[in-house]
Amino acid sequence: MAGMRYDSLKIENIVASGAIADAIDLAVISEKIEHCELNQKRFPGAVFRIENPKIASLIFSSGKVVLTGIRDQDTLEKGLSVIIEAMKKAGVKTYTEPRVGVTNIVCSYDIGKTINLNKVVMTLNLENIEYEPEQFPGLVYRIRDPKIVALLFSSGKIILTGGRTLDEIKRGLDFLEQKISGIL
Repeated sequence: MAGMRYDSLKIENIVASGAIADAIDLAVISEKIEHCELNQKRFPGAVFRIENPKIASLIFSSGKVVLTGIRDQDTLEKGLSVIIEAMKKAGVKTYTEPRVGVTNIVCSYDIGKTINLNKVVMTLNLENIEYEPEQFPGLVYRIRDPKIVALLFSSGKIILTGGRTLDEIKRGLDFLEQKISGIL
């Protein structure tokens, strides 16, 4: 892991959220927009699935939206414009500039060798580590700055989540390298 490069760092999912309108009539949009489903007994918002780009969006009557399944900034912008266009066609008065931003990035990383999780726990002995192999096979490491949660698996695979930018994720990975490089 020494001199870690980011070549195996892969974005698995980006979640973005914000507001696109002051209010949205969910019954109207679920009737007028194809692939937009509403079942308020199960969930308070409408679920709008887009095929190109492939994104799932949650739409709420407050005008707020949550988009998931995004892989990059370009996909976010394309998906958002598809949603806005569909809303306008359904009669929703949307904001000229949607107020939507990235709230979470989930990445995977492979260090290329196995990790002795018990040794990591014994060596670091920190309160921001959770490891209960009977409950979950991964070690949960909560990094304070940047605020990233890393899931370490004995296979050498690491999942990083909580960052709003790829730079935050990379800083979290660098911090992790500093902490565990002598243990591997």
